[in-house]
Amino acid sequence: MAKVRFEDVRKVYDNGQVAVRGASFDINDGELMVLVGPSGCGKSTLLRMVAGLEEISAGSLRIGERVVNDVAPKDRDIAMVFQNYALYPHMTVAENLAFGLKLRGHDKSEVQRRVKEAADALGLTPMLDKLPRAMSGGQRQRVALGRALVREPSVFLLDEPLSNLDAKLRHSVRTEIAQLHRKLGTTMIYVTHDQVEAMTLGQRIVVLNEGVIQQIDTPMALYDRPANLFVAGFLGSPAMNMLRGGLLRGPAGLLVRLKDGVELPLGSAEVDADWLAGDVVVGVRPEHLQPGQGVASFKARIEGIEPVGNEIFVNLQVGGQALVMRVPPQRLPEVGQDIDVEVSSPALHFFDAESGLRIEAQRRAA
Repeated sequence: MAKVRFEDVRKVYDNGQVAVRGASFDINDGELMVLVGPSGCGKSTLLRMVAGLEEISAGSLRIGERVVNDVAPKDRDIAMVFQNYALYPHMTVAENLAFGLKLRGHDKSEVQRRVKEAADALGLTPMLDKLPRAMSGGQRQRVALGRALVREPSVFLLDEPLSNLDAKLRHSVRTEIAQLHRKLGTTMIYVTHDQVEAMTLGQRIVVLNEGVIQQIDTPMALYDRPANLFVAGFLGSPAMNMLRGGLLRGPAGLLVRLKDGVELPLGSAEVDADWLAGDVVVGVRPEHLQPGQGVASFKARIEGIEPVGNEIFVNLQVGGQALVMRVPPQRLPEVGQDIDVEVSSPALHFFDAESGLRIEAQRRAA
């Protein structure tokens, strides 16, 4: 096991494209860290720099106590799992698991021990004589995990390993990866664009956009206190509702006046006086809008109702603003009718409209 440290790491390609802009953070020994963000955000580039598959343009990268900028991939004590499995189709599961160990000159008894332990850990023992073509996608991905596991590396690198699986298989293999990490306690770096994978797997998450780290924190801290509009909008499905306008105080509490002049009540939400100057973005998660009447309630028109089993997504329109409300199964007015919607005031988020930063965080930094 090993700690991984990025110290102002940059990646600039020959054509001038900047893929990673000054990344500085630590991945603790034994931690499962997830790198998440949209396509092209730099997450896979960071992973490939750890693997030694991409050169580092500036800064330093440490694995353990060693700077590895110029260390060959084979000498970094890492193992990588790719999204396309990369199995040898003509080899059995046992042969796929053993191949890398044999190349490195391990003796037969050591190879057999490691293959057996990996197969037992991943439920592959009954499949050791099978060829990859006779296996399901989830089983093949477990073989790919096993091939990394037998290496007994200091750091596991997983590059979107579940992207080729259907939803049911993604859930089961995700569970297996989490269990494997708890059992081994090995440092893991996991790259995904899927926020569900990030939130359920990561002990901490690095959120990236356009090569820049937006926020690093635990899953629930990111969800409950996003540092900026990008993080707020990226994590959460359906996405956070964003009300852009100006804040003002009314007789019954705080209001947000939208661009079209519609005023929505926000109840007893507490804000500093200087927040009332200039444009803000008020964020509210879909689950913090509920049917009801109260101090912080308003009428909205139902534009669509989407039952998804254990909950319902209700698409709303108020003035020129589209909103999404997430509610438990219940009887609702018909599409096209009005509904009273109540805002959970304590759960509101406030962002500076110009910078996109969470307002209280921006004020502290000023």
